Amino acid sequence: MLALTDWISGFKKANQPLVIAGPCSAENPEQLLTVATAVKAMGISIMRAGVWKPRTRPDAFDGMGKEAIGWIKTVKQETGLVFATEVANPYHVALACEAGIDILWIGARTTVNPFLVQEIADALRGTDKITLVKNPINPDLSLWIGALERLNRSGISRLGAIHRGFSSFQKSRFRNQPLWQIALELKTQHPHLPLIADPSHITGNRELIAEVSQKALDLDYDGLMIETHPDPDRALSDAQQQVTPGTLAEILGGLRVSERASSNAMFINQLEALREKIDHMDQELIEVLSTRMKLTEQIGDYKKENHVTVFQLERWNEIMRTRPEWARLAELSPEFIRELYKIIHDESIRIQTEIMNKTSEPEN
Repeated sequence: MLALTDWISGFKKANQPLVIAGPCSAENPEQLLTVATAVKAMGISIMRAGVWKPRTRPDAFDGMGKEAIGWIKTVKQETGLVFATEVANPYHVALACEAGIDILWIGARTTVNPFLVQEIADALRGTDKITLVKNPINPDLSLWIGALERLNRSGISRLGAIHRGFSSFQKSRFRNQPLWQIALELKTQHPHLPLIADPSHITGNRELIAEVSQKALDLDYDGLMIETHPDPDRALSDAQQQVTPGTLAEILGGLRVSERASSNAMFINQLEALREKIDHMDQELIEVLSTRMKLTEQIGDYKKENHVTVFQLERWNEIMRTRPEWARLAELSPEFIRELYKIIHDESIRIQTEIMNKTSEPEN
């Protein structure tokens, strides 16, 4: 387990999520001060602003660099806001710490590189700076946890995780697939680690930010990081996913924050009764799956006897055609059933492959 120190409670209002807001990139002093004044008026105490922007193409805007550090320092003094920015190497860490920037985060492109993460951890040794780690680009929970562990072993106990979604070749309405289960597994393994959603990067589309923000709160996330810009359409980076301060206020005002638990006895009793029913049904589901896998073993034996390949494309296409349709008729999500059967099919392939590779024992 990570050795953590509680820092998030100092920034959260009672029964409200932590909110970090600000532009994708610090573009000029006027832009920063305009946003800072607006977010402070909303009661937000932490402002974000990118100084160094790791871009895919060399000709893209990659941030104002050291010059922007000076702007942030001035705006901090004028507004009293806490500032957060991304660092990608020890040089960034040194400049940010020297300027008194309060919170640092490690971006997805850096999290994937253990060497860089270790260099940053070494640069932060002795500071206990609040440090947030974004999930890696690809869905790799071990890599995400590994980055947090490297920082923790360098003496950083004020840690947090930012869920910004994962890259995928699959078509989606999101810029990055949320894959909520990965972030929730991180929270399961480290329940005291603050988990912050980044709906701006998950969606890549300002129209979806409210929806994803609510989803994160419904899943008991500790906070949100949302990009806001005075004139989003003219932003120098990630224009489509930024909102105006006015829109940000509307989004935050429309969010529903639920209690983690209830002391209502009737609610507790009814909830337990429903959960008990689910437990019984889960037992039945597992028994059905066990029976299905035993049939899979029989099919594997039969294929082996007849020298037939494990994977049968026609059969797989039939399953992918019929099961989602059955799901629709049963008022279930076809996409959910499609993903479920991919997992079942992978296990079936594994079982049959083992049967195919098993050598026959010689007779006595």
